[in-house]
Amino acid sequence: MTKDNWTREQTIVALNLYCKIPFNRVASKHPDIMEVAKIIGRSPNAVKMKIGNFGSFDPELKRRGIVGLANTSNLDKEIWAEFNSDWDGLAYESEKLLAKFTNKTIEEVSKIETADLPIGKEREAIVRVRVNQSFFRATILSSYNMKCCITGLSMPELLVASHIVPWAKDEKNRLNPHNGLCLNPIHDKAFDKGLITVTRDYKIKVSKSFEKKQIDNALTDLILKYDNAPLIVPDKFMPDQDFLSYHQKHIFRK
Repeated sequence: MTKDNWTREQTIVALNLYCKIPFNRVASKHPDIMEVAKIIGRSPNAVKMKIGNFGSFDPELKRRGIVGLANTSNLDKEIWAEFNSDWDGLAYESEKLLAKFTNKTIEEVSKIETADLPIGKEREAIVRVRVNQSFFRATILSSYNMKCCITGLSMPELLVASHIVPWAKDEKNRLNPHNGLCLNPIHDKAFDKGLITVTRDYKIKVSKSFEKKQIDNALTDLILKYDNAPLIVPDKFMPDQDFLSYHQKHIFRK
């Protein structure tokens, strides 16, 4: 394996992995780390350490006493700062780099369906959106350790990367992981419709719009019993309090 300094491209790919792998599962024998290490010409341990470097910048990890590694480079800091203000850029550029390193198409790397797409520029635009959506989902599920942040449900097939500020309302923060919650489909729909929200102190709040005649055992078990319950917070990329306030003000049915 090369012992040269890390390149910008290698570092961006490592940040892609930082976003996609739960921090407590980062290990040199993790299959994704082993695969990426091979394609970028680094050892699995070097990739693991690079992910640890990024962990040292994450304020949520610091708050929990997880400080990451101390041997960060100036390039690490530059890449972290650059893409924390441009998540759209990170998502697409890092997936393109993975495709380049593996000699695959970006569609293959991102595992998105393209059979229904037109050709030409319209296709390129749709592919970018789908690549970015796939990246956002992977990042949110990773941040919450593959668990619904309300119920703790841990089956990835039944989890949704839900936007706090809706996709259509804030183009800049569409891929910002601080604008995401990991929810199951029922609570995703309830959150989207303003039937539940999350307060700035990370408590679940249920709308008072439910009429008594609507309340049954299913509704109680699925929604009402979570009123004022604490959110299961992520290991990284905490929900931004300003985004939560937006949801309470503009979407939540008080």
